Amino acid sequence: MKPGGGSASRLAMVPRYSRPEMSAIWSAENRYRIWWQIEVFAAEAMGKIGMIPAEDAATIRAAYDRDMLGKIDIDAIDAIEAVTKHDVIAFLTWAGEKLGPERRWLHQGMTSSDVLDTALAVQLKQAADLLIDDIDKLLDVLKRRALEHKLTPTIGRSHGIHAEPTTFGLKLAQAYAEFVRNRQRLIAARDDVATCAISGAVGTFANVPPSVEEHVAEALGLTPEPVSTQVIPRDRHAHFFATLGVIASSIERLATEIRHLQRTEVLEAEEYFSPGQKGSSAMPHKRNPVLTENLTGLARMVRGYALPAMENVALWHERDISHSSVERFIGPDATITLDFALGRLTGVVDKLIVYPERMQKNLDRMGGLVHSQRVLLALTQAGLSREESYALVQRNAMKVWESDGQLSLLELLKADPEVSQRLSADELNALFNLDYHFKHVDTIFDRLFGPSA
Repeated sequence: MKPGGGSASRLAMVPRYSRPEMSAIWSAENRYRIWWQIEVFAAEAMGKIGMIPAEDAATIRAAYDRDMLGKIDIDAIDAIEAVTKHDVIAFLTWAGEKLGPERRWLHQGMTSSDVLDTALAVQLKQAADLLIDDIDKLLDVLKRRALEHKLTPTIGRSHGIHAEPTTFGLKLAQAYAEFVRNRQRLIAARDDVATCAISGAVGTFANVPPSVEEHVAEALGLTPEPVSTQVIPRDRHAHFFATLGVIASSIERLATEIRHLQRTEVLEAEEYFSPGQKGSSAMPHKRNPVLTENLTGLARMVRGYALPAMENVALWHERDISHSSVERFIGPDATITLDFALGRLTGVVDKLIVYPERMQKNLDRMGGLVHSQRVLLALTQAGLSREESYALVQRNAMKVWESDGQLSLLELLKADPEVSQRLSADELNALFNLDYHFKHVDTIFDRLFGPSA
């Protein structure tokens, strides 16, 4: 019996967090069709080298070309598996019934893992291609919104506390750059996992020559696995699922930022609230960041699938089947969840409501404290030590802090004789110019998007 138990058609992902195109990749129908391709292409290659009769290989290929299988009868295959306790044998038995005597050449010299591992590589490659397309859509939206708010002033925060001015466009540009890196990571992970193994019982090619593997790999758009045992090495799969975990973490980072910005006392941006939407069953006023909270939870799930993938790397000798039951879960669940999450995040950013006036209000909230570093630097340039300069600015800044922003740092500095003897009123006024902080925004955007943007 193959690991995972029961029907080979397991697909347990929650429909609420699934999208049809990605779910179809993990359907029994798609998996069986990939198995059939592997068997047909292998027989075709064997016919070319005289390992099986060329006319029989041609008959098998012709059956494939005219879609001899038609609609795959999953129930019939499951019924056979209930007796054989082996999913690949069950499929081969069902498919072979549609052939004549040439059916005896199916699976010649091969082992189940040749089919299962190669098919999984195809499915992961298909899933990665969809995820790359998802990232491309997200990048388009992030770029558009970043350019829209390139010079929208907002407060930068460190430790959750007001730090210095930045722009909302720069926040989104940072996310764009992160997802560009994620796209590159995913391409590398896709290429790493997209390998084909048709090498026989312990990977020695004793009963099926390397040329068969090469033919199947080329037909499926895969790369021959340089050294397989009875399975493709699972470090490749660990790399793939770890990459999905990194992408999920990037989703959560941006989702967490939006959740914070939507807090009532911040309210600089918020998720789109559609007509008729309800935020709370008890409190009619509520507009909650439910989508980004949901993304945070989904990211936790995707990251959770990375650990068992890493634990799958250490198999016994040439193989065991401890990895297989794991992969029946994490293959569909991780990719389907991440596909949904990327689509949801794209929608959130696309419709995100931004409040520049509230951003400006929050910038002004603490009486000009956000300009303290400029005053510190100006005092050092006027001849004071850094320690003396820091002490002068801090003692005035703390008065503003303790007044909850009711006092003005600029006015306190002007009234401080130790400061005013070093910096004139006009010089101090100039140090509180917000535009100073944005003088290199164009350079940052040019680095990321190119000068044409």
